[in-house]
Amino acid sequence: MAPEPSAEPTPPDHNHAKEQRHGRPHPSPLAQDPKFPRWLRQVTATGGCAQPIHLSGTTTTRDVLTGEILHHYDTRNEPGERLLIRCRNRRATVCPPCSRLHAGDTYHLLRAGLLGGKNTPTTVRDHPRLFLTLTAPSFGTVHRTGERSRPRRNRGECEHGRPLGCGAIHDPAEPVIGQPLCPNCYNYTTHVLWHAHAGKLWDRFVRAIRRHLATAAGLTQSRFPDYARLSFARVAEYQRRAAVHVHAVVRLDGPAGPDDEPPAWGSTDQLTEAVHSAAQRITVGTPYSPAVGELTLRWGTQVDTRPLRGDLDGPPDDAVAAYVAKYVTKGANDTGAGTDYRLTTWDDIDAARVNKHVRTLMRTCWRLSNLPEYAPLHLRAWAHTLGYRGHILTKSRAYSTTYAALRSDRTRHVSHTHETGTTADANWRYIGSGHTPGAALIAAGIAEDAARHGEVIKHISLLNAGGAVGPG
Repeated sequence: MAPEPSAEPTPPDHNHAKEQRHGRPHPSPLAQDPKFPRWLRQVTATGGCAQPIHLSGTTTTRDVLTGEILHHYDTRNEPGERLLIRCRNRRATVCPPCSRLHAGDTYHLLRAGLLGGKNTPTTVRDHPRLFLTLTAPSFGTVHRTGERSRPRRNRGECEHGRPLGCGAIHDPAEPVIGQPLCPNCYNYTTHVLWHAHAGKLWDRFVRAIRRHLATAAGLTQSRFPDYARLSFARVAEYQRRAAVHVHAVVRLDGPAGPDDEPPAWGSTDQLTEAVHSAAQRITVGTPYSPAVGELTLRWGTQVDTRPLRGDLDGPPDDAVAAYVAKYVTKGANDTGAGTDYRLTTWDDIDAARVNKHVRTLMRTCWRLSNLPEYAPLHLRAWAHTLGYRGHILTKSRAYSTTYAALRSDRTRHVSHTHETGTTADANWRYIGSGHTPGAALIAAGIAEDAARHGEVIKHISLLNAGGAVGPG
């Protein structure tokens, strides 16, 4: 079977009339093509993807027992002899339609681990669960919103002649929020190296939670998997100071995972205590550098934990899933913390549309990458993310379903294919991406319609459920 380009039902073909209403130029050569209706169905099937992938090839589906050909698909019969499929980019700045779909998948992935569904038992809602936030430590005093940034009575100055405090109360929209009071005092080197080791900090944090729980239960750490399993899903978000902090859902299961009841000693209070202990105690050391020395990195002092009980005593599970999912679609351009594209030259840093604070972090990545002791960190390749090398979303294997499973289910639902006992021979190759200017106008209209349709469905669901619903 051909790669499925769609995850959404095909809306009526009324985009040309809408273009004329909005005063957009009508791409007449495209519309006059005899295969235009089929091309329009392809674009609609991608939800109006802004950067669709163009594929050429064939798929032949056969019966496993008889070898009979059940279905054959060939792009030679398609407009331009190609098939358009979604780009699946999670960033709203790159492709809004695919970003909305990705946010919806993330919502369902997170929700399944909280409430069950998608092959995850509903009994997980009764397991000990926490919604936690871990922050980066301070790398220097910055301007903050809603309060004075370290006001001082004596109005002292730092060694560079700048005030040690700021007496202003800043509005959240002010560009100065997150900027250092003194760039020369700010520890840009530690900021970048903390980002580069944030993944290792998280891994040690999770191991420390297991170790604390095992010790509290009178077990050795090696015996912990025989009694319990720690499952999680986490998402990284850039703060206004361009430092990453982590939102995560942590759940305690039995040894077999979500299908198994957690041990009697695995309470929510015990899990909370383990999280705070791990966040305060674990550290990661950097390689020794003659220029920098050896740094000891740790989480910030602000650790927020909220029990998830599925009742009025804690935040609603649906709201938590929606809250975390919204961060997955944010690109660096949205947050102002870096860029959505890699920086290949020093001049790219100068040309990037970022503030001075972020540009300095990029340059720090570039300079540190020249030190041999930091070569394994590949900081130059990650200068666009300010040294952060982790995925935006990561989860443990047993937390819930996967993106691949969600996409597979959606494909079967849209294409209505539930065939068993078949095999497919596929031969595909990439031949391009994107739209022509005229085609992009039509795709944008389709995406706008799909977004409006999604908002209506979300509003109806919210009214029916009386609570939060997922993105898109």
